[in-house]
Amino acid sequence: MIYIQGLVQSAILLGAILGIVAYLTWLERKFSGRLQSRVGPYLVGRPHGWLQPIADGLKLISKEDITPSRADRLLFNLAPAWIVVVSLLGFAFLPLTANWVLVNMDLGLLYFTAIGSLLVIGVFAAGWASNNKYALLSSLRSAAQIVAYEVPLLLSLLVPAILAGSLDFKDIIEAQESYWFITFPVIGQISFLIFLLAALAESNKMPFDLSEAESELIAGFNIEYSGMKFAYFYLGEYAHLMAVSLLVSIVFFGGPLGPLLPGGLWIAIKTLAVFLGILWIRWSFLRIRIDQLMMLNWKILTPISFINLLLAGLWVSLNL
Repeated sequence: MIYIQGLVQSAILLGAILGIVAYLTWLERKFSGRLQSRVGPYLVGRPHGWLQPIADGLKLISKEDITPSRADRLLFNLAPAWIVVVSLLGFAFLPLTANWVLVNMDLGLLYFTAIGSLLVIGVFAAGWASNNKYALLSSLRSAAQIVAYEVPLLLSLLVPAILAGSLDFKDIIEAQESYWFITFPVIGQISFLIFLLAALAESNKMPFDLSEAESELIAGFNIEYSGMKFAYFYLGEYAHLMAVSLLVSIVFFGGPLGPLLPGGLWIAIKTLAVFLGILWIRWSFLRIRIDQLMMLNWKILTPISFINLLLAGLWVSLNL
């Protein structure tokens, strides 16, 4: 009976996430349109294009699925599924309300970051299996970018864990009843900014989306994909971005903590605010070069994140 209940909860959560992720694409297009004085999606589901994600899905399903003749068929077909599954697995450890999480673990934060780091395997497999030099170069660039920015990302997440004294999301939320970690003097703000920049770089979002620099790499590591396989990459990308936004709302903004409204609604509001903030950054800044990207990581973000982590440890040890 417990297994059946778990399967039902997993199916409901998966369906809700897929539906939300589909409409995140609509939200980004409307939001970017407003930033650029455009209307965005309008005709399909007038007056605001409410049915555009459904139309996009039907169009992608009807597209022909093409596999290059010299591609590694096993890896070529496995890569999109790998990215989607890994992106969705992280939601199992994130509490969606004050009292409900699909998989309750004492090391939830550790498992979430460990699973998220597996995305690089799917990216590299897609580029390698495509037997396309541009796709391979894009996957190598993306792999270097993801692996490099994992360092400051993990170090910045360790700061809230140290302040809370736990890697359990519930303990991290309870530790923010007096104040959110984003308001912790200096340490909290630095940790949040480093995590946000590292998460943008890891998710290949502007100004760090160097895997899709059209002037150099055409369309990146997924250039040879079509139809639903092509859609899977973007499904995984938006699911991962949603998971990152949810993680930020829990770790830095108190998650379900807030007055008057239910905890689940507070998490939704904070996650949406973080997601819109990421979109604002994406549509406001230009893409930087790969050497600037790596210099920002190794010469600025990583040293600062180490110092910030040291300050957090010193503060906790002096106040025990």
